[in-house]
Amino acid sequence: MKKLSARRRHPLAAVVVLLLALAATGGLYAAFAPAEKAQADSSAQSLAIDEGRKLFAVGCSSCHGLNGQGTSDGPSLVGVGSAAVDFQVGTGRMPAQQPGAQVPRKKVIYTQAETDQLAAFVASLGPGPVTPDSKQYEPSSDPVTNAEQVAKGGELFRTNCAQCHNFNGKGGALTNGKYAPSLEGVDSKHIYEAMQTGPQNMPSFPDTTMPEEQKREIVAFVRSTNDEPNPGGLTLGSLGPVTEGLFGWIFGLGTLILVAIWVAAHTTKAKKS
Repeated sequence: MKKLSARRRHPLAAVVVLLLALAATGGLYAAFAPAEKAQADSSAQSLAIDEGRKLFAVGCSSCHGLNGQGTSDGPSLVGVGSAAVDFQVGTGRMPAQQPGAQVPRKKVIYTQAETDQLAAFVASLGPGPVTPDSKQYEPSSDPVTNAEQVAKGGELFRTNCAQCHNFNGKGGALTNGKYAPSLEGVDSKHIYEAMQTGPQNMPSFPDTTMPEEQKREIVAFVRSTNDEPNPGGLTLGSLGPVTEGLFGWIFGLGTLILVAIWVAAHTTKAKKS
């Protein structure tokens, strides 16, 4: 005991204990830290950026520049984020076939893996909206919760979106050859990304303006309108009584007038004969 007490009072005892503690901490960290996984993730991300740069040079740089800085034919992509790339490329709008007032949705050219690589490269140019995961944009599978989301989403949609996209998301005309596209058949992720990034003529709704839950509620409403059957047959754009009344006046009343003219003409001929 005397020898042990003497060693504890030794001037180097504290240093030895500190070194042992540091060695133990380092050993535990090396044993449990996910260094290999982090390194693997970093390598995969670097590979995706490199592959995306190659795809970008072939399919996008002629308009947006080799480094995404933009040209007279295309805007800068610095800071647009991966969500904008996933939307534009994932809906076939990019690469654009030709310049115009509006770039329409068309057949998708790139696979999802190639789209992810392009998104990784553009995201490396500057921070921007990140591609969402399904937890952010998919409505609830619970019927009660889903019904609440649809109801709230309908209010939000009529307030923020119906002016351009129509009350049922069927789209509508804008100025100078532009238009708000129909939302029928659009993937939930792309609806969410459109609200994130504000493509073309659409304003953006970041989380600071419209929280994530509200965007998900709008997605729920749009999906419900797409899934609803139409017992009346032709929707006439779902524009309501104005369109239906106009159709009735032009075609319905017009047909009756033509029938009346035909009957009167044949009646006059019969009397003369």
